[in-house]
Amino acid sequence: MLSRLLQPEIQSLIDEKQLGILKDILTEWTPADIAELLVELSEKERVIIFRLLSNELAADTFEYIDFETQMELLKSMGREEIAEILNEMAPDDRTALFEELPSTAVKQLIQLLSPEERKVAVTLLGYPENSVGRLMTPDYIAVKPIFTIQQTLDYIREHGKNKETLNIIYVIDDKGKLIDDIKIKEFLLAPVNDAVSNLMDENFVALHVYDDQELAVEMFKKYDRVALPVIDRAGMLIGIVTIDDVFDVAEEEATEDIQKQAAIEVLEEPYPDIPINKMVKKRAPWLSLLLLGEFLTAIAMGFFEGEVAKVAALAIFIPLIISSGGNSGSQAATLVVRAMALGEIKLKDWWHIMKREIFSGLMLGFILGIIGFTQVTVLANFTPVIASHWFLIGLTVGFSLIGIVLWGTLTGSMLPFILKRIGADPATSSAPLVATVVDVTGLVIYFSVALLVLSGTLL
Repeated sequence: MLSRLLQPEIQSLIDEKQLGILKDILTEWTPADIAELLVELSEKERVIIFRLLSNELAADTFEYIDFETQMELLKSMGREEIAEILNEMAPDDRTALFEELPSTAVKQLIQLLSPEERKVAVTLLGYPENSVGRLMTPDYIAVKPIFTIQQTLDYIREHGKNKETLNIIYVIDDKGKLIDDIKIKEFLLAPVNDAVSNLMDENFVALHVYDDQELAVEMFKKYDRVALPVIDRAGMLIGIVTIDDVFDVAEEEATEDIQKQAAIEVLEEPYPDIPINKMVKKRAPWLSLLLLGEFLTAIAMGFFEGEVAKVAALAIFIPLIISSGGNSGSQAATLVVRAMALGEIKLKDWWHIMKREIFSGLMLGFILGIIGFTQVTVLANFTPVIASHWFLIGLTVGFSLIGIVLWGTLTGSMLPFILKRIGADPATSSAPLVATVVDVTGLVIYFSVALLVLSGTLL
């Protein structure tokens, strides 16, 4: 927000080449505000601004800007400038950058790191993609139980400057095994001569280095932490994950789920930047599959061709019938998928959810059925083809809506469970997929009800 308010002033200083004044102003800004400013400037102006920053501020700012802008800046810098930025970056943010680059480019950039930072980078990149190991940073404070509070505070002052967070202090034994985590508040309030062991309760929560990143999101939410330690199979403390990195994962996972629910393959690039041909490739397969699915609707229509020919009025209400089933199914699928993502329901809860949705489907069906019957009654005053048998047609539409909404609700709620049971992502039970499935069966229900209600009169 600050960068937007002051952008005209900054632009004026750039145009007048008042670089000294610009440098002094930017020194007072936060990295996040500078990053926001860079996005608003032209490529040439970004380079000018970025080179005015100190190495530390430039590295912090670099972590906040998007991948495309990062690439533009890297291309404009020499090897020494790139090396300074990469060596100053937080290990987890540097790993996130490397994950987006081709392997050949990563190999070249790793060579620019200092031996110590190169070892850290290679270690983090060695963990599986989407694992906690890729998120963690080795920049944390760990002390021994025998330390006094004063020794701990002195140690923090000496080594804490470049650590990811000082909110939590970790306690390890002589072998490096994690035995506790303690909030910094406890150290600040304790007598300076007390031992760290007096603050310990050995009650802590830790992530495993090979855990999936989605589990990290759930753990942070469950335990309300700003940071969680990461351990290996032997229980050794090897890093920490902080809340800002988990926010990024949660946002990415939510975006993927939304895209899947819209029947789109996951986009690896921001929507405004993805090329048209790639966008088409992401959308075409699902649209083609759904079109083939709708072919079944045509088959169902053909099967009941005789009934439609005898009672043309039935065709008038087909859009109303099938859209109601698709809408109710899409609602149920969205609710269940989101509840699964939030951990509110598990696979074992399918029967409980089914019972709920049966009652919900029936109640919603009755409501829509009454509305449907009323619509037929009103339409009968303006449509001669309906007028003579409006009551029977109204009953057909009303009872059909009850059955179709119930079926749509059950389909939408159970499909995520089926997909999860077979190992697929529940989010792929997208609204278009549910609507397609319900469209076909909805027609069968509609015409079956019509045969029962209208048999002997119109059929």
